[in-house]
Amino acid sequence: MNLEAIRAEFPVLERKAYLNAGTFGPLPRRSAEAGARWTQRALEDGRAGHDFFEEALGLRDEARRRIARLIGAEDGSLALVSSTTEGCDIVLAGLDLGPTDEVVTTDVEHPGLLGALRCSSARVRIAEVRDRPAAEALDAIRAELTDATRLVALSHVAWTTGAVLPVAKLAGAVPVLVDGAQSAGAIEVDVTALGCDFYTVSGQKWLLGPDTTGALYVRPDRVESLRLAAPSYLSWADPAELEPWPDARRFESVWLAPGSLAGLVESLALAEEAGEGRFARTRAVAERCRELLAAHADVVTEPGQATLVSFRPRGVEPDEVVERLASEDVVVRALPGCGWVRASCGFWTSEEDLERLVAVL
Repeated sequence: MNLEAIRAEFPVLERKAYLNAGTFGPLPRRSAEAGARWTQRALEDGRAGHDFFEEALGLRDEARRRIARLIGAEDGSLALVSSTTEGCDIVLAGLDLGPTDEVVTTDVEHPGLLGALRCSSARVRIAEVRDRPAAEALDAIRAELTDATRLVALSHVAWTTGAVLPVAKLAGAVPVLVDGAQSAGAIEVDVTALGCDFYTVSGQKWLLGPDTTGALYVRPDRVESLRLAAPSYLSWADPAELEPWPDARRFESVWLAPGSLAGLVESLALAEEAGEGRFARTRAVAERCRELLAAHADVVTEPGQATLVSFRPRGVEPDEVVERLASEDVVVRALPGCGWVRASCGFWTSEEDLERLVAVL
């Protein structure tokens, strides 16, 4: 992988050590240009006509194909959504869980998943994994399973600790919903090999796409058992007869702007051009980040996890650290409620980026 050529695709990297893909990934120039072309077209030619809609629908197909290839999903198993949160909402609403049903989750989940769980009627059991070694997460989660468990809902990579949770070892006994916001595009993902039932993908984070893009994977044998709870015009193969698509497309409830989809397709193409070696490089960069931070802060993230590195500053409040780093054009974020700062390492991250981080600390 030619790091210099890859970094040239991201104008922000000319000035900033951008270490916050866990919130928003850096936007490639080609993605912004693709979106701008669609906006200019809409401005000059309007947003109507056969060609406009055929090309827009073609972009939807291309986005599904590229995301499916990225995460090892079968044809027809993806619905385009606006966020991982929307994907979680679709699954929880469609499962029709009742007050006698239980869902098992963990104490490292994002509000995007926790909010959907809170709004369901099911009882929620929480496995405490945050302060345990990653190797103990499986036992902690299994200990919460009961005869009433109808779903396990958890992240593939915890947004707080960066720990990789044992999705594959949990799949099979009960349905599993996975929040993939911090995994898809950051580490290797194969939803077929994982065996999960549902997997959500965020487009604006590690996929480097525009805002309000994402996807929901629904395992093909689960399509019919998941109720269509929020249909839209896009849900129907035949809108006149209200006949839903036979696959996961029936769960699409949002018309994503063609410019956003065009940008997402370009971002996915850039990642593919970087090659499969980008995942190994990203993990190596994260390990290097851990090593450098250890001399200046208390590192929370264990070795051998994903691409997020969380740390507790010594003698300084997290928000103050984030502001100080921002003043030096180093972009990280503070994590609420735990006193940690989080750095996100991508395949575009350089040694100089990491050195700028620790120099300010």
